Amino acid sequence: MLKTLLFAGAVLLVSHSGFSQIDTKATRETKALYRNLGEISKNNILFGHQAATEYGHGWSGDENRSDVKSVTGSHPAIVGADFSGLSGYSKEKIEKNAEALRKNVVDTYNRGGVTTMAWHFNNPASEGGFYWKDSVSAKAIALIKPGGSHHEKYKEILKTIADFAHSVKGKDGTLAPMIFRPYHELDGDWFWWGKGHCSREDLIQVWQFTVSYLRDELGVHNFIYAFSPDCKFTTEQEYLERYPGDKWVDLVGFDDYADFGRDGKYNLKAGVQKLKIVSDYAKKANKLAAFTESGLESIPDKNWWTESLLKSLKAEKVNLAYVLVWRNDSRSPTHFYAPFPGQVSVPDFMTFYNDPYTLFEKDLKNIYR
Repeated sequence: MLKTLLFAGAVLLVSHSGFSQIDTKATRETKALYRNLGEISKNNILFGHQAATEYGHGWSGDENRSDVKSVTGSHPAIVGADFSGLSGYSKEKIEKNAEALRKNVVDTYNRGGVTTMAWHFNNPASEGGFYWKDSVSAKAIALIKPGGSHHEKYKEILKTIADFAHSVKGKDGTLAPMIFRPYHELDGDWFWWGKGHCSREDLIQVWQFTVSYLRDELGVHNFIYAFSPDCKFTTEQEYLERYPGDKWVDLVGFDDYADFGRDGKYNLKAGVQKLKIVSDYAKKANKLAAFTESGLESIPDKNWWTESLLKSLKAEKVNLAYVLVWRNDSRSPTHFYAPFPGQVSVPDFMTFYNDPYTLFEKDLKNIYR
């Protein structure tokens, strides 16, 4: 009950928000979500899980199920999905992927939850998928920018995404807002859009074109645009090295597994400092901030939720709209980032869930108003 009251109080403050959104024609629900996330971030944080309702540990495709709900009784407040299936396949396969994705987004919206959309974008100029593969992958950022050999193909791919954005209507007839997070972890080298495979100038040009084309040419007005490099920065200047500019970004975040226990290595102090850098920049630029990806694979540390994650989130009084942990693979016995019934960290996760600071889907009231 306390969490709901905290959020209800936030709603009253919406009209006084100073957060600046880059789409002046954003739908009413998208504007409301943006303002409400900003107000929530002053006192609380939304918990998110990638692919939460699509599949989980040992299951796939079950109606209204998530591992988080099986443990707590509530879905996560933020459900992660992905545009990966909307390019690089046959037209029939893309339509089938879009149909499943649409149901996921609309169901989340109808329940009152929030969708964040990653983009594991298959290389549009070569084989190799979204990862960089030596001798296979093309340096495609230079090819899809305006004037590039694959620019028209890129526009066709963006049209597919725009068509999807126009199709996700809830039961009330309004379009579901989505937090769109393209070209994530752009400071690493593992994706074809990574730092070693394109210039800073080309990446920024592609980012700005992407936003402009979706928003101004194709009329997409239900996106909140999120910028999220990996955790390779230690200063604001390093964080902003490939930043496309405040006119092209709604939300600043970053992905960080390395400081939070990956391969048994913890550097929580460094992680906290990065959270502060991103939160401080967001306040200065009147943007939202979020911890866009984190987690500990297999969660062998039974107290990770409170001792590593929650303590770090609270350490510097940062303002973050949400934290999202990665997916629970349906087939792998070890690739999971949220607990499921019987997993060793369940008791600690329940402490995390019950903390007044964390909000789950059940805690959200009228987030689109």
